[in-house]
Amino acid sequence: MTSPTTRAAGTAPALRAPRGPRRSPAGPVPASGAWREGDPVADRRFADVGTFDLESGARLPDVRVAYETYGELAPDGSNAVLVLHALTGDAHVHGAAGPGQATAGWWESMIGPGAPIDTDRYFVVAPNVLGGCQGTTGPASTAPDGRPWGGRFPRVTTRDQVTVEIELARLLGIESWAAVVGASMGGMRVLEWAILGPEAGIEVRSFAAIATCAQSSGDQIAWAHPQLGAIRADPRWNGGDYYDAADGEGPHAGLAVARQIAHTTYRTAFELDERFGRLPQGGEDPLVDGRYAVQSYLDHHGDKLARRFDANSYLRLTESMMTHDIGRDRGGVEAALAQVTARPLVVAVDSDRLFPPAQSARIAAALGGDVPVRTIASDFGHDGFLIEHDQLGPLVRDLLGEVARADVG
Repeated sequence: MTSPTTRAAGTAPALRAPRGPRRSPAGPVPASGAWREGDPVADRRFADVGTFDLESGARLPDVRVAYETYGELAPDGSNAVLVLHALTGDAHVHGAAGPGQATAGWWESMIGPGAPIDTDRYFVVAPNVLGGCQGTTGPASTAPDGRPWGGRFPRVTTRDQVTVEIELARLLGIESWAAVVGASMGGMRVLEWAILGPEAGIEVRSFAAIATCAQSSGDQIAWAHPQLGAIRADPRWNGGDYYDAADGEGPHAGLAVARQIAHTTYRTAFELDERFGRLPQGGEDPLVDGRYAVQSYLDHHGDKLARRFDANSYLRLTESMMTHDIGRDRGGVEAALAQVTARPLVVAVDSDRLFPPAQSARIAAALGGDVPVRTIASDFGHDGFLIEHDQLGPLVRDLLGEVARADVG
């Protein structure tokens, strides 16, 4: 990795000519829902963190990280908390939607004034992940030849993503995190941070690994495979070269199907049966080319994601989750986690069929010291980490309280 470049964090990159306004949700789906230069910046800040040699052997030049911050950093730097998003999340964890920001904060219940991660007390940093599509370098970004990376964007791993985030922390002058918190794909990065951070000289005093795993399983890879296939089978994906396509002419059909497959794994059979059962969609007859209500529900979520996300980013981030293995080149999962010295919080959702509780139990056991698994009871499966804030919030609040008491003691 080369040294970081010098543009100050918080400074917007050079802009291209602004694009026209995005079409309303009722109109055609844009070719990509990625944030691109020329779009409104919203609350994003930007840091240029340098050139990186990736685990794949590829070199990725001129990496930029988009991030958001909340609260104020204490003079001694002791109150910094890093929040890491899941697959289709981004840096916008708190605040309203608006120009340049398609959705409201995805963790409003957990972050903000008086929330479990209290921004009146803590300085929260939330980066968009490497390979993402909301301002950090990814497939929709401009490559050195002036064209979008598209399908040429190299594969990245969880470890690559954390290496980039370490450089962001250095640019922000953060030498210690009170906590590193994340769920699902974000939880994968949390575990890498617990090892790579201290190796890089950045202390991790505690972490919360929520509904995640130390090593992707065969079942998770199997669920991911048809999602990748759905995108690549869409003729409008065009090998990843679709950024100049007109609205309605991008790979939104493949991306929507990928999301529908994924969303099914995020929820539970119980919830889908209780909520929809075999009810037909209003005004439609499944015996005459109509849909069941649950089909309409999945169609809605597929369309919704296609309007705010990028198909190439979905591919690269899903691949990063498939290759996730905290034990790679470290002697295995148990040997790797035995190195961790940070105060842990390991959380499972009892009904999670994508990241089952056994994966959290493996993390806790490998950490040693009789680390418990805190279990959230939910009918909503994996998405419980987004929904059951009344259960998750106190766990995270308690973790931060333990760190504060240890700092004083």
